[in-house]
Order: sequence, then structure tokens, then C-alpha cells
Amino acid sequence: MASRRKVSCINKRGGDHEAHERISHIGGINADGNRWREHEDDAIAGIENKTKEFYVSVGGKNVEIIVAKHNGRKYLKTEADGYSPDNLLSLPECP
Repeated sequence: MASRRKVSCINKRGGDHEAHERISHIGGINADGNRWREHEDDAIAGIENKTKEFYVSVGGKNVEIIVAKHNGRKYLKTEADGYSPDNLLSLPECP
């Protein structure tokens, strides 16, 4: 069974990137109160091999994070987003 985590923060890559290239890490807080942070590539691999699931809360509803592809590059976005991962990009920076 896949582990499931709520994403409540992100880290962005430095420099000028397209929206689908901006996220470098996702993160949140475990049930025990400890923070976690994971590289985007590791999160993508976990979603694709079905060992990890991630979601965000948007307007009081849980929205799944999925893997998308643009110009051959995989990236994270929510099911509710279009091309740009707006729900993730609107999250605060992880410490």
C-alpha cells in the first residue's frame, strides 16, 4: 500500500523557469509533528511506482498530486490544475 502525505509547502528552483519547471521539492508535516521534505524527482518516482501518494487541500477538499509531462520533462501538479501547477506554486516555501 502506498504511503500518503499531505503537501503543505514547496521549494522553488532559483532563476527564471517556466511554471512546470519551478518546483524542486515538496514538503509537509508528519502526524508526529516532524517536518518532511522530498525532491521532486523522488516524489515523481514514488507516484509512478505506486509506493507514494501526495495531495493538497484546496478550498477544504483534498486534491491529488499527479505526474504530468511537458516537452519530455516530468513534473508535479494537482489533478485540478491545467498546464501550470498553480495549486502547488501557491503553497508557501518549505523551511
